[in-house]
Amino acid sequence: MNTGVRIAVFAAALAATFGTAYGVGVGVGPVGAPAGPEHGEHAAKTPGAAAADGHAQHGEAAQAPAAGGLQVSEGGYTLSLQSPRLASGQGELKFSVKDSAGRAVTAFKAEHGKELHFIVASRDLTVYRHLHPVRAADGTWSTPVDLPAAGGYKAFADFTPAAEGAKGVTLGADLSVPGAYQPAPLPPAAGTADVDGYRVALNGALEPGRAGELKLTVSKDGKPVTNLEPYLGAYGHLVALRDGDLAYLHVHPNEGGPGPDVSFTATAPSAGTYRLFLDFQHEGTVRTAAFTVTAGGAAAPAETPGRAPASPAAPPASEADGHSH
Repeated sequence: MNTGVRIAVFAAALAATFGTAYGVGVGVGPVGAPAGPEHGEHAAKTPGAAAADGHAQHGEAAQAPAAGGLQVSEGGYTLSLQSPRLASGQGELKFSVKDSAGRAVTAFKAEHGKELHFIVASRDLTVYRHLHPVRAADGTWSTPVDLPAAGGYKAFADFTPAAEGAKGVTLGADLSVPGAYQPAPLPPAAGTADVDGYRVALNGALEPGRAGELKLTVSKDGKPVTNLEPYLGAYGHLVALRDGDLAYLHVHPNEGGPGPDVSFTATAPSAGTYRLFLDFQHEGTVRTAAFTVTAGGAAAPAETPGRAPASPAAPPASEADGHSH
């Protein structure tokens, strides 16, 4: 074979090799890129895994909701705390939601009677505050808050901007109370929770990647409460926080009421341990019942940083007074 023929053959082989590589690249996408667009109401949020080992089972990955509250900035919006450090006890928390240009957002779509839902929880999930901040004309929100002890906390803002085409966003920002910190153990799982003379029973299971019903039944002095009062447009309000990273899941209620049953359809973004916080209103007062549940058969993490070992004799959580208006 002469030199010219050899060069032609080599060039053809080289072109075939690059053509094959290009075809493979188009088929699988760049390394680390998502396989496709995320789905769900808050599509921009960081998705949770569909199973404990990160692999989808029976198509569950497409159904798993996004885990919210894991980022301080997302979708062009940022949660900006004016006071990321507060003293223990009563204080005032101020914050704003800023757009991509750094301007405070002043227009929101009302959902469940509020422009913005604001939650503060301790890192050990024993303190929970569902707050109702007031927005000033310049976009600054303010609310009183009672943080009982030193330690790490996380603030969540759940909202939908009024801008055309804007989607719901849940942002999370770290908050701290300086001082000596002794983390409490995660309260053990139980089928009932007692608060201010009320007992709330939990039925149903939280499953990763699969929708299921959570039914909570409210009673007082052994008798069912059949006259619950509407709160935020429903007879109950449920938030789930994942132990470890405090991923946030805002669960919407099903039709029904006014008690004793309050039903929700929920899907866990991943396997793991969660704390459920149910707000319900009766006789003019909002109370919070909390539960520890496991999704996907995974036990509570044994070595979560800053976590004391779980104990059946764990002290009562500070959720009963977790409301401020």
